[in-house]
Amino acid sequence: MNKINNLLDNRGGILLLITLLISSFTIAEALAEAYFPGNTWETRTAQESNLNEGQLDKLFELTFSDQATMGAVLIKDGYIVKEQYADGFDQNSYGTSWSTAKSFYAALIGISLDRGEIDSLDDPISKYVKEYDTPEKKDITIRQILNMTSGLEFPSHEHEKMFFEDDHMKYALNVGVESEPGAKFEYNNVNSMIMGEILRNVTGKTAKTLIDERIFSKIGLDDYTAWEDSAGNTLTYCCLDMSARDYSRFGLLFSRDGNWNGKKIISKDYVDESLKPYWGSTPSMGWIHSDTRGYSLQWWISKNNDQAKIYNTSGKFGQFVFIDKARDIIFTRITKYYPTSGEVQNFGPLRFLKFLGSVDAAVGVARFLNNMGLIKFVGGSVQTPVTLEEGESKEFYEQYIEIVDTIATLEADET
Repeated sequence: MNKINNLLDNRGGILLLITLLISSFTIAEALAEAYFPGNTWETRTAQESNLNEGQLDKLFELTFSDQATMGAVLIKDGYIVKEQYADGFDQNSYGTSWSTAKSFYAALIGISLDRGEIDSLDDPISKYVKEYDTPEKKDITIRQILNMTSGLEFPSHEHEKMFFEDDHMKYALNVGVESEPGAKFEYNNVNSMIMGEILRNVTGKTAKTLIDERIFSKIGLDDYTAWEDSAGNTLTYCCLDMSARDYSRFGLLFSRDGNWNGKKIISKDYVDESLKPYWGSTPSMGWIHSDTRGYSLQWWISKNNDQAKIYNTSGKFGQFVFIDKARDIIFTRITKYYPTSGEVQNFGPLRFLKFLGSVDAAVGVARFLNNMGLIKFVGGSVQTPVTLEEGESKEFYEQYIEIVDTIATLEADET
């Protein structure tokens, strides 16, 4: 009888193994057969994509009711279903990411985890960054900086003043601790800058080099600017310039569980972990409806209920890449931007801005001088990402919830 039971147990195990193998092959085949853009990007109509044309038009009308919108693109099942650009801009026009870059660079942490360069997200940063081997910082973990719960000092300017420094990493590493790590959410740019130091120490390469080698080159993204400071640090908390289509490539990578054309770029485990809400809601970011979102590992969660789960990157002045994984929908929106030359920050005659003590004041002075013709951002001596008044959102923020709800009801059978 025991022999029979053992045989049955073995058969059950064998059947389970066969089932798992078949499931794995089915998933792999589905991903291999799914469409991924190459040098060109194929299109489909709303009808071919099973999308409600009225809802699609509504989404773009809401988006372009804000005059700051430069471009928007809607991807379904990998295909472009609709894209639109403001006058004077097109599919090749660069936007600038601002904090949208946080989600991009955080993916490199996941890849280092996949490769064994980082052992665990719950490792203390001090294991990889010697400057964190101090009594007050030694227990802060990688997960905590990714979830914005490090407890690092959090002044009213949220460390946006770091943007005007020559050495952003030196600034970031010198920030002290003011509260218990893991206790509360504070959207602190220093957390995201520290990612670059972890990556440099575990790989020997800058985040700028890594994001090209490990992500961009593998998903056909080769026309972009990854900004650095004058000390050679990659600005991992901001500042990737590229087109709306190329931001969408990254969104598609996460929508497809880190797979690109049959090749694993990021593990599904890390993608799932990134999109699993850690904070169900977060404090206000200073604009209406900003306190309706959740957060996890440098990603925002804008909708998380039975109707839909929508995740997004989010950048200052209104830069967004929304992902509805269940429906394989990507919606990207960027605001008007005029790139300066170069890829290394050089403030030139604007070096004094960091002494103003206020980011808003610094931005206001810079815009005034540009409008008066006293300095030139485009083709001038100042080299840095900058968003002028015409690229600063208002209506998009005011209609944020309606926009997210419209994305959630794009499929024809959901309206």
